[in-house]
Amino acid sequence: RQEKFGLNELREKKKKTLLQMFLDQFKDFLVIILLVAAAISIVVGILEGEGLVDGFIILAIVILNSVLGVIQEQRANDALAALKKMSSPSAKVIRNGKPIEVKSTDLTVGDIVILETGDYVAADIRLIESINLRSDESALTGESTPVEKDASKELKAGTPLAERENMIYMSTLITY
Repeated sequence: RQEKFGLNELREKKKKTLLQMFLDQFKDFLVIILLVAAAISIVVGILEGEGLVDGFIILAIVILNSVLGVIQEQRANDALAALKKMSSPSAKVIRNGKPIEVKSTDLTVGDIVILETGDYVAADIRLIESINLRSDESALTGESTPVEKDASKELKAGTPLAERENMIYMSTLITY
């Protein structure tokens, strides 16, 4: 099934190069205004024979701002990658009739997952059996109390995600 459906992970977009991140810094409206002001200052300086210092100072500030923006964006990307690596939960599944623990990326369609109090849910799961199950979905729905889940509920097609009592969602916490 993993060959057919792939790994249980989000596909990432192609990462931007440093040059692309640098050029993206110049898409901001205020940066464009500063570049236009620098160009006007340089042209006026050339035509009137006065100093070009103001235009070059503006350009230097814009370039420095862009370099700092790229550094900050790269650090944020590195921090997200580190968090992603740290937060890869595991799941207890039944395979070949025996419960085993697997990495969340190794889950696949059709796996039977065993959930207990304190477990982080490693994938979106349709419940097939539940007993007094509650999940903290506050990160998804904003609800302050755990939501009761019930595998026996049959829902109509088109039921909103937040109201699907027979589903449990990735990154939520089993509280009961």
